[in-house]
Amino acid sequence: MTQLSVFVTTFNNAETLSACLDSVNFADEVLVLDSYSTDATPQICNQHGVKFIQNKFLGYGRQKQLALDNTTGEWVLFLDADEMLSKELRQQLIELRASGFDQGKFEGYEFPRNEQVFWRMSATTTRKNHYIRLFRRDAASFTEMPVHATVDVKGPIRRLEGCFYHFGETDIHLKVDKVNGYSTGLVRDKVEKGRRPNPWIMVFYPPFFFIRSYIFKRGFTNGWAGFIASCVGTFYVFLKYAKLYEHERFDKDGLSHLPQGAPELKTPAQRYSGPV
Repeated sequence: MTQLSVFVTTFNNAETLSACLDSVNFADEVLVLDSYSTDATPQICNQHGVKFIQNKFLGYGRQKQLALDNTTGEWVLFLDADEMLSKELRQQLIELRASGFDQGKFEGYEFPRNEQVFWRMSATTTRKNHYIRLFRRDAASFTEMPVHATVDVKGPIRRLEGCFYHFGETDIHLKVDKVNGYSTGLVRDKVEKGRRPNPWIMVFYPPFFFIRSYIFKRGFTNGWAGFIASCVGTFYVFLKYAKLYEHERFDKDGLSHLPQGAPELKTPAQRYSGPV
């Protein structure tokens, strides 16, 4: 039978990690790459008998690539620590492994992700995003994006119907914290690549994003939770371009518009400079 490895990257994920690891315990190898968690994450990994490695955080893409490099199976499945397989997808993957992963017809597989939207799971009628999470090890590598890293698979991809669950946005406070951090990370990446801001994107793109999220992706089927999630998502795309524009203004003007004698605090232009 073709060997299947699973890897998960972690940092202080004790609340969700057990459910994640339980859902993949059929694999031949489960590896957890941890960024020196200070909660019960290491103990949970020990209880589940997984291969446990620690390394300082290198950025989302580089960290996942390091985890992939430490797996040994011919095929690899990866999940985030706040995700878990549904029973349907778990069974599909067990059967797929038994069949030799379609006998080499595909190099990877993608699945729909069902999101927790604050106090509920997204409705079955909401349009789901699909993600490549299973692939032949030698055909894949991760991008080096600082956030939202994706895997690049060379070869044909098959879409499976079974979903996996994401429990990463359990309340509004947490989601707002995440979009604030993610938007800063993306600005750092754009600054490193020399991207210039267009302030008009702040005006026109966020309303378009809201319409796409709430109407075309059927966020409205999630009731008020869907409305709130679409609003916060709209704020996220606004923040990305607002922070990039802010960086340019501080980079050009410094503190020249502040009164004489104002404290010389670190500006966004300094905060976003340096390695991502």
